[in-house]
Amino acid sequence: MVAASEDTDETLMRRYAGGDMNAFAALYDRHERALWRFVLRSVQSAAVADDLAQDVWFAVTRAAQRYQPSAKFRTWLFTMARNRIIDHARTSKPHHSLDAEGDDGEPMFSELAAESRLGPLRAVSSREEARALIEAIEQLPPEQREAFLLQAEGDMSVEDIAAATGVSFETAKSRLRYARNKLKALLADHAQARP
Repeated sequence: MVAASEDTDETLMRRYAGGDMNAFAALYDRHERALWRFVLRSVQSAAVADDLAQDVWFAVTRAAQRYQPSAKFRTWLFTMARNRIIDHARTSKPHHSLDAEGDDGEPMFSELAAESRLGPLRAVSSREEARALIEAIEQLPPEQREAFLLQAEGDMSVEDIAAATGVSFETAKSRLRYARNKLKALLADHAQARP
């Protein structure tokens, strides 16, 4: 039998639907951090991100028997997360500031400086740079921010982002291009403003 770490996500999901709890554990281990960071950067509250991410994983368990791999598992997972974020935004109170203290007494923005393999996030090495990046991301129009975070945190392709957000490939590609250009400009402005 193939080890869980070598199985595709879709295979693991089918194995989980068949009762293999180790398959779910493998899926969770693969996607938990990226999913949580995507949710956190979208809702800007660690406590809310914890709740929404947990809700997404519960939804995965409830949907296991009905799961049909019509898209990549990761696309399906992040689409569910996106839908939970939208539902939360419709019903929530105003978000907390990133400068507000988290449970550990540190500003919540410090949690957002998590490592990432993509784009501008790779270069973040200090709290000041992290704050500048987060402020730049917050200045993006919602559609561009969502596309950027799906790629940066969800490691999703343009095609997957288009599927997850219900837009055309070209629209998703444009949103990413505009987001990257705006982030580069905002971060360059920040760098020039530093003493």
